[in-house]
Amino acid sequence: MVTQYIILILYFLVLFAIGYFASKKINNIDDYYVGGKKMGFWVVAFSSRATGESAWLLLGLTGMGAMAGISAFWVVIGEVIGVSAAWFLMAKPFKKMTDEYKSITIPDYLVSRFKSKTHTLRKIAATVLSVFVIIYVSAQIDATGSAFESFLDWNYYTGAIVGFLLVLSYIFSGGFVAVAWSDLFQGLLMLFGLLLLPTVAWLLITDPPLFEGIQAIDPGLMNIWGAGGLTTVNIFAILGFMMIGLGFMGSPQLFVRFMSIKDEAEINKGRWVAIAFTILTDSAAVMVGILGRYYFNEAGTDIEATLGNSAQDVLPMLVSEVMPTVLVGLYVAVVLSAIMSTIDSLLVVASSAITRDVYQQILHPDADDKTLTSLSRKVTVVMAFLALGLSLLVSVLSPDRTIFWFVMFGWSGIAATFCPVMILSMFWKGYTEKGAIASMLTGFLSVPLFKFGATNLPEVGILFEKMDVLLPSFLMAMLIGFIVSKLDKKGQGVITDIGS
Repeated sequence: MVTQYIILILYFLVLFAIGYFASKKINNIDDYYVGGKKMGFWVVAFSSRATGESAWLLLGLTGMGAMAGISAFWVVIGEVIGVSAAWFLMAKPFKKMTDEYKSITIPDYLVSRFKSKTHTLRKIAATVLSVFVIIYVSAQIDATGSAFESFLDWNYYTGAIVGFLLVLSYIFSGGFVAVAWSDLFQGLLMLFGLLLLPTVAWLLITDPPLFEGIQAIDPGLMNIWGAGGLTTVNIFAILGFMMIGLGFMGSPQLFVRFMSIKDEAEINKGRWVAIAFTILTDSAAVMVGILGRYYFNEAGTDIEATLGNSAQDVLPMLVSEVMPTVLVGLYVAVVLSAIMSTIDSLLVVASSAITRDVYQQILHPDADDKTLTSLSRKVTVVMAFLALGLSLLVSVLSPDRTIFWFVMFGWSGIAATFCPVMILSMFWKGYTEKGAIASMLTGFLSVPLFKFGATNLPEVGILFEKMDVLLPSFLMAMLIGFIVSKLDKKGQGVITDIGS
């Protein structure tokens, strides 16, 4: 146990060192929010992927692999498609336009793109972003408590609060630079840990071979379409799995990294790093779940009794089963890396929405960089504590929640609100400001509507439950944005320049 704590202490010391040295590079508000737009491709690629994965990769997707078997690879396929589309189709035009507009936040970009003469678009974007960021961050804090509880037998609430305070400390000092460099470090830890665990677990298998053993446990686990084959319910479940990748095509916490990259040449190199990272880590996470199912069913135990109905503890259990005790501390750091790399990025984005887009652009246009940087740190702290409070409240009100779907609700809210707007704004000149506002409001409202309303409909409710909220919310936002833009004749008269 002492060795485990030593490894954790070293991990946190590295993060604090990154925060300290990053703070020396913060000279103005551009540095705090986008690293002065001078970041290299390694940092941006790892930062975007570490941020995009979060707790759901280490605790959620591994659990899905245990419960669903190889059909969980549809998530991997969807993520690879989404990441590829973002880097190959959207990164360059977005970088070009945001440099021309001198944007340092997503609302900055939208206001410039639509030549907005009012603050309506900026207010809505900042408000919606802040709401779902708080939800998303609260899900990560929840996962932090679960990680300490599973690995080190800490009290859940102690773990959640300690993890929260640690990540807040280094982001407070270094802003985006600290976030990006810590994401590189944490992304490397995630990659190493996720590749090592299934490799060791597979090598330790004797008899029966892995896939024969899984087939014997439940033939449905070896069916790519899911248990029962190619049924209507399974088709909707597969759509839900694959559409998780939609969130990579415009979520602000990811696209701010395209703003921060040095130039388009760095994008050409960074996209291959991002895609390789996605394939390796996501595939390894599913395999961890499948291997965990094999190991714990081999003992003749009931899967739900052993792993729970979400199997989100499969990774820590497999670590304890096949890894030397000395490495448990490393895997705590790996899980915390996935969690903290997302928390820090989200808090910086949310802080920018309040400080830059509300305080500076609307209330105090003459505010200087020193005032804004100081305010940004204070806003970061306030929003972080709001997320902590929500996380603790949800833990009391919903003790049977699962990390995967808690995280996915926040992820879907951000994606459904912003991804349709980002896609249409970059590739359709006929898209208007009123259309963008309609898209954002539709995406924002559709997520709770489909989550809590459509799933309760007779007969078709199960289909919406399996598909989850992102795809229907995304499509609704695209459709309403298109219709409103077509009807907005005055808005279509505004000339816009779309990068290519």
